[in-house]
Amino acid sequence: MALDIFSKNAIDRRIKISFLEPALGTAPNDKEVYSNYIASKAPDAQGIEEEIAAIGVDGVAEQGMTVFPRINFDKERPGFWPYQIRGFFKSAQQALNDMVPNKEERKKKGSGYLSTYKRKIDTLVFVKTIGARWTKYKTAGTDKQLIEIHLPEGGEITACERPLRAQTMQGERVALAKSEAVPEGSWMEFDVRIIDPNLEDYLGEWLEFGAYNGLGQWRNSGKGTFVYWMYDMDGNLVKTNAEDEE
Repeated sequence: MALDIFSKNAIDRRIKISFLEPALGTAPNDKEVYSNYIASKAPDAQGIEEEIAAIGVDGVAEQGMTVFPRINFDKERPGFWPYQIRGFFKSAQQALNDMVPNKEERKKKGSGYLSTYKRKIDTLVFVKTIGARWTKYKTAGTDKQLIEIHLPEGGEITACERPLRAQTMQGERVALAKSEAVPEGSWMEFDVRIIDPNLEDYLGEWLEFGAYNGLGQWRNSGKGTFVYWMYDMDGNLVKTNAEDEE
């Protein structure tokens, strides 16, 4: 009965994204580095873990190469976690909110502003791999929940190196960050369920943001930007920002 309450008005969409620039991995290759960094941020370890997965781990990048998690430990099958997509949605909505600083404008319908957006995305917007059941989360946190990144024909996973500069009490500090990279043209598909119909229009706005600020590490340089196609569950195109519609 409880399931029907939440699903009867839910809106399901299938999303395909294609990267305009190489996308970089976010997870440290050394699992101990990752777990130690999370533990150091306790008591909010779980929340910090999701934020790091969403926004990258430049703070610990100098301690090791950042990589993509793998499906079935297959080095040719990289992926993103569903919560990274929701983290991206939060970043996109933050940008929308910043565009509407006037309190009176925020009250107008269609302003793009969304109050308490983090809580609403956490509790009303869900992302899953294609073929997984919305009602079965026993596999959450395993590679069965990974959204696979498909490489273009002839594409390979490479490495991207760049310097990190920071001003410290001892002067400027420079470290070298290195990340796995999937090439431009890589793509992935996933399903989104919105259980509050009032948020339907926001989904398209969030995905539009991906052409400006995308997924993975070093997003401020344009890495990980993407175009998208949104379909209903019958395969009909609902919305896209791609110049050539499929």
